[in-house]
Amino acid sequence: MRTLHFYLLRQVIGSLLLTVAVFTFVLLLGNVLKEVLVLLVSGRASFWMVAQSIGLLIPFVWVFALPMGMLTATLLTFGRFSADQELTAARASGVSLLSLVGPILLLSVVLSGLSAWVTLDLGPRSRVAYKEILHEAALRATTEQLPAGRFIKDFKDYIFYIGENHDGQMKEVMVFVLQHETNVASTVRAERAELRVDLANAEISLDLFDAKSVIIQDDGSHVGPTGDWSLKLPIRRPQQEEVNITDMTFRQLRRELRDVQDRMGGGVAGGGETDARNPAEAQLAMREVQSAVTTPLRVQIHRQVSFSFACIGFTLIGIPLGIRVHRRETNVGVAIGLVLVAVYYSFFILGQAFEMDPQYSPHLILWIPNFLFQIVGGILLWRANRGG
Repeated sequence: MRTLHFYLLRQVIGSLLLTVAVFTFVLLLGNVLKEVLVLLVSGRASFWMVAQSIGLLIPFVWVFALPMGMLTATLLTFGRFSADQELTAARASGVSLLSLVGPILLLSVVLSGLSAWVTLDLGPRSRVAYKEILHEAALRATTEQLPAGRFIKDFKDYIFYIGENHDGQMKEVMVFVLQHETNVASTVRAERAELRVDLANAEISLDLFDAKSVIIQDDGSHVGPTGDWSLKLPIRRPQQEEVNITDMTFRQLRRELRDVQDRMGGGVAGGGETDARNPAEAQLAMREVQSAVTTPLRVQIHRQVSFSFACIGFTLIGIPLGIRVHRRETNVGVAIGLVLVAVYYSFFILGQAFEMDPQYSPHLILWIPNFLFQIVGGILLWRANRGG
């Protein structure tokens, strides 16, 4: 019996590693082609930054790749096990299917624990860190605000003209200092200048060497002081979005939900801004508002927790289906796995589509695929154990 257990475990784990790697690559490919490689090709990100971005995306896609990999691994393993008549031989020796699959079910529980950690904590934090890297790349791109060969009017009180700009080393620089945003009060010219970027303080330092200035007044122009001249300019920062609730960890979502409930609790309790003429209707309206506000948070909380049980449901339904399909071909197992994955995640899409409609209880819809797959899988496994 132990030999059979180790044999099946090796088969499942081997297939699991391969399928998780394939699904991870496929899921990564869309994000990498859409966002990361664009930064690399445009020169806004270094190779190391791209490698960091890809590394941070891996835990995020594992939220989906782990359950999909476990489902496909069980379909492939038990499809071959049945097609090679190994299951028939085991049954002829008095070994039941349930006794064979015990370690595989235990493996699915372990993977559900790993999936819970990835889904509830690691995945969201990695996603936020990934977006921060993209934001930093966008912020670096804003330092390219002093291109050569044209007048630059993007900074308040200044107009710039730069003859050449080679990675911050500039030549033939002219600065027009404005008064009242339109009138030129003075000009500064330098044969050589240097641009330094301070991302921490979100500012650009422009150092002009051997600069010559001319002051323009009503009675004419006068030569101003010469020498080195330094100017600090604010970087036009791209808008950085707050952390979306879809990128929050489980603890952050729970804390956000409590904060929302605390802020709105006074009105629901009847104190504060209620209609004195009809307090019952006012309280009912406040409850409806609170439900509408908190439902998206509840949907995200239940989505994360429900995702954590996907490996168990996929394993329960994958084992008997693999036996019933009775095929060795890998493409058949992958095709069946993709169909089941589409069915499973369609309920999550449906639940999130109704997240603004609390009357449909969308957070409960997210639990339907788990119950459905586990019940159907349990029945099919019981029937397969009886030889049906």
